[in-house]
Amino acid sequence: MRENILNKSADLFLNYGFKSVTMDDIANALGISKKTIYQHFDNKTKLVEATTLHMFDMISKGINCICSLEKNPIEEIYEIKRFIMEHLKDEKSSPQHQLQKYYPKIFESLKQKQYYLMQDCVVNNLNRGVELGLYRKSINIQFISRLYFNCMMSLKDRELFPLQNFSMNMLMDNYLEYHVRGICTTKGLDILKELTEINQS
Repeated sequence: MRENILNKSADLFLNYGFKSVTMDDIANALGISKKTIYQHFDNKTKLVEATTLHMFDMISKGINCICSLEKNPIEEIYEIKRFIMEHLKDEKSSPQHQLQKYYPKIFESLKQKQYYLMQDCVVNNLNRGVELGLYRKSINIQFISRLYFNCMMSLKDRELFPLQNFSMNMLMDNYLEYHVRGICTTKGLDILKELTEINQS
């Protein structure tokens, strides 16, 4: 039952936001009583915390699986993007903004976990790209990996990128192309061109 509650909560929070969804909403969606939820989670804050960890673990495992396939690094970036967009439902409700505003401690803890996960993944991607001649040898990997994380976090800033003007999918596509073009060799740009053409078709 705990797993069912977490999965349904994740679905509702991503679609409607952490603030908007009530314990009643979750109980009704599951066809159970609120009492059943409280048997597993003391309050909504505990449920939000458990749900964000649950989503993080699920996404981490998916990203690690993609990385273990050792695709070419540019293809890997786009594959991870596709996977994340599938699971985060285009973030229509700005869940990160609501989490940051109403549950700042949980947000900061999650941000730190995301940073370490992304840092490992991006540093490995950059190193492999350089080795394979797809990324320029002159790039500063530690600088770019940190910049990458901060730019990704900024894409979710709804004041900077209002939802009515920028979909998350469009932002991710534009940012990934911007990122890859900035570090690619000619060989890498050829692969990027193929991938963006496939994406657009």
